[in-house]
Amino acid sequence: MFSTLRVNASRASVRAFSTSTRRQDLAKVILIGNLGKDPEIKTTRNDKEYVSYSVATTSRLPPGPDGEWNSSTTWHRVLSFLPGSNKYLQTLKAGSKVYVEAGYEIREPESGSDPSTPEGQRQIFLRHESIRVISPPRAKEVAGDEEHH
Repeated sequence: MFSTLRVNASRASVRAFSTSTRRQDLAKVILIGNLGKDPEIKTTRNDKEYVSYSVATTSRLPPGPDGEWNSSTTWHRVLSFLPGSNKYLQTLKAGSKVYVEAGYEIREPESGSDPSTPEGQRQIFLRHESIRVISPPRAKEVAGDEEHH
């Protein structure tokens, strides 16, 4: 009897801090970095349009033996299947500093696939949820783009 009361009391105390309803588990990543190039429209095998964009994040590494600080850049590919967001994403330009929230999923290799192909490798899949532009590309980057068009 007391163990039942204890279990019910512990469940109640866990939810006591929140007024929201229960939600499913969550895997999310937040990126703050620069768009590597203008977002691109692509099509799935089932002819569904989506937008793909890349965000570069740079981490500062501790000094090496020479005392110099180094940095490491990581590229993150994000896919958006949200039609409303896709129109907005197409207006963004390379070099923009952005804040991105994306769902995070790891896809295991397909059994029997060649390990040298994407299907044969473990993949990290980032599904676009939201984006905010922190700052537009620097004027020099935009001017350089206009000269090439």
